Amino acid sequence: MHVSFDPWSPAFVADPYPAYTALRAAGRAHWFEPTGQWLIPHHSDVSALLRDRRLGRTYLHRFSHEEFGRTPPPPEHEPFTTLNGQGILDLEAPDHPRIRRLISKAFTPRTVENLAPTVRRLAAELVDAFVAKGGGDLLAEVAEPLPVAVIAEMLGVPEADRGLLRPWSAAICGMFELNPEAETAAAAVSASVDFSAYLRGLITERRANPGDDLISALIAAHDEGERLTEQEMISTCVLLLNAGHEATVNTTVNGWRTLFHHPEQLAALRADPALLPTAIEELLRYDTPLQMFERWVLDDVEIDGQVIGRGAEVALLFGSANRDPERFARPDVLDLSRTDNPHITFGAGIHFCLGAPLARLELAASFGELLRKAPALRMTAEPEWQPGYVIRGLKELRAEV
Repeated sequence: MHVSFDPWSPAFVADPYPAYTALRAAGRAHWFEPTGQWLIPHHSDVSALLRDRRLGRTYLHRFSHEEFGRTPPPPEHEPFTTLNGQGILDLEAPDHPRIRRLISKAFTPRTVENLAPTVRRLAAELVDAFVAKGGGDLLAEVAEPLPVAVIAEMLGVPEADRGLLRPWSAAICGMFELNPEAETAAAAVSASVDFSAYLRGLITERRANPGDDLISALIAAHDEGERLTEQEMISTCVLLLNAGHEATVNTTVNGWRTLFHHPEQLAALRADPALLPTAIEELLRYDTPLQMFERWVLDDVEIDGQVIGRGAEVALLFGSANRDPERFARPDVLDLSRTDNPHITFGAGIHFCLGAPLARLELAASFGELLRKAPALRMTAEPEWQPGYVIRGLKELRAEV
């Protein structure tokens, strides 16, 4: 039944949703030999497993690679493995709550609200420039610069250096795809080395000259007794950049593509800007920017009579869960006024996305500016999808005003 689940097929990447329908109809857990994972397609199971402490993002807090029956990462991947493994997304207790507690101070409702004027100003400037030239690539000119500028501002990355961030991030995120090729891995390792070296220098500079930024705050917390190694600080900064813009960038362009393909819904949104909050949630659900999230099974779990044993890996299919008819009425229909919308785009449990309020703020700012200032915005060419499946996004989105 999962012959149609082919994450390396351009046709599947362009539209995985029919395959998800078949998976859900066929059962609740499916062994997928090409990646050695159990595919979990139903909303109720995905939501429950995200909160289940018998699963984890890592197993190294309890087992060695050998004890867990897994092969250690290749030595040549070490720079990436170290960088990725010390970020909170891939840590469990006791390290995860310790680091998350420090980082969460930067994402309180008050902190995010204080960022709102900056976010709105940046969005307005980007959209003004886009409109002034009659359009262009919505991805490169609006969707991408906004969240990168915001997270760089939070971290205290000098404006002159910000062009370095997105290429490093893109290379590192290539390793999150299924069975990445050697060339992808080499690029991720190289970017990990360069990004780490850059941040090590920036941390050194902030130790000498503290500023009003997150890196300075982390240094101050460390000096006041909160335990945070330099590697944890570097890994956290990289994670914040990667997680802080990938979902927002892709939700923006995927969302506009979706709206262009649903002109009646776009017309309703243009006629009633008050729809924007529910519209953003619906766009996050309808075409999920992160299609899959993986977990290691630390202790046996059972799904619909199928025991999934310790040492296995599950692939939680966010894209499928967000289209599950058992949880969403008419899930394949785009409804920008949908209010019963418990999508899991930002995850759940202890790894729920810290930056979700900031992402919503950025999306509201960019969508709102484009709706106001480009009321006749239209797509000029059907875009191509990036080849990756896990992180779902477009290569570009050409539009004119």
